[in-house]
Amino acid sequence: MQDLTPFFEPVIESMGYELVGVEFLGGGGHGTLRVYIDRDDGVSVDDCAAISHQISGILDIEEPIKQAYDLEVSSPGIDRPLFKLADFQRFAGQTARIKLAIAQQGRKNFKGRLQGVADDKMVRIEVDGEEFSLPFADIARANLVGEF
Repeated sequence: MQDLTPFFEPVIESMGYELVGVEFLGGGGHGTLRVYIDRDDGVSVDDCAAISHQISGILDIEEPIKQAYDLEVSSPGIDRPLFKLADFQRFAGQTARIKLAIAQQGRKNFKGRLQGVADDKMVRIEVDGEEFSLPFADIARANLVGEF
């Protein structure tokens, strides 16, 4: 499926929100298109409904998804997903969980404190006192870990 960010981002930003990211989950003929939005003062159910209405219009015109799907618009929540390289720099110092598509040093899963970004392509994370530099291109999924 094509990247839907260019379709959604201008509309979402014009409404005063940040497009955190877009993901499509599922298969087998039916999926879920999940769109994460945020704003400095938080996101309400009414905010999600307004964005959903706008995105639905775009999807009806562009028809980028060729199978049945449900549209979900939500805040990123406490376990905020990290989609962009800039997210790893922005949330440096916070705990994150990263899953790689391609193993590095014999492992695919890392949970530790984000240390930022190096060389505009490597995500740095400290796990149990050891620092790892992970290629951003190899990250399959990443999210913050809520701390209480």
